[in-house]
Amino acid sequence: MNIQEYISSGIIQAYVLDLASKEERLEFEKLAAVHPELQQAREAFEMSLEQHAMANGVTPPQKVKDRFLEAIRESSRNTSSLNPSKIITMENAKVPVRQAGGSRYVAAAAVILLAGLGWFTYRSHEQNKELQAANAQLQAKFNSTDSILNRIVGEQKELANPDVTVVNMVGTQVAPKSSASVYWDSASQNVFMVVKNMPKLPNDKQYQLWALIDGKPKDLGVFDVTEQKFILKMKNTQKADAFAITIEQKGGSPSPTLEKMQSMGKLKTQ
Repeated sequence: MNIQEYISSGIIQAYVLDLASKEERLEFEKLAAVHPELQQAREAFEMSLEQHAMANGVTPPQKVKDRFLEAIRESSRNTSSLNPSKIITMENAKVPVRQAGGSRYVAAAAVILLAGLGWFTYRSHEQNKELQAANAQLQAKFNSTDSILNRIVGEQKELANPDVTVVNMVGTQVAPKSSASVYWDSASQNVFMVVKNMPKLPNDKQYQLWALIDGKPKDLGVFDVTEQKFILKMKNTQKADAFAITIEQKGGSPSPTLEKMQSMGKLKTQ
């Protein structure tokens, strides 16, 4: 018989887990008495089971653990009285081969059950943390949305101020369809802008708003066009004769690129 093929057949796993038939067990024990490598392979498999159990074990709640340990002890006492474990020493055997008794089988099943309970406890704890995290995210989104709505309401109230001047900006020859409106309060110097029709730009470009004062441009900030058409708060200005929008490199420019002017609007008093 080829012992290595015999080991590879799965007989060791079946024997240790008490899944082998009576004939298979007797054959294994006889061969183990003659071939030490069989006994070594068996011990190695048993050790791997113990190491796996230790590596993947999760500690269950103490009350659950105590309850199951007591059940294991009670089951072991009852099983031992009916079918006590035996140690059979084979004739001419170099190493004794132990017979797997009922108590060992019950204990193994209990260990698996405890591991399962521990895993269930662990997963419940993890799922609870996931639910708490999801709830925190929802709360953050709610707070963010609430803050945005409050800001919009406040801005709309300010835009309704009779002191606010509305400047409608129309497209230039470069971008005839571009349009926006600037709401400027000369008293508070606040400048708000509502984008009406302006295309999105590449990631390395941004729109930039300018105030024209006595023919000189003043930077009022850069902005991006998004699908959420909120009111944009721009930089303040005390004076303005007109407003214009250009396309600049991301981050803005100290002076406008006139050939890329998208829209422009003058104050009605001009």
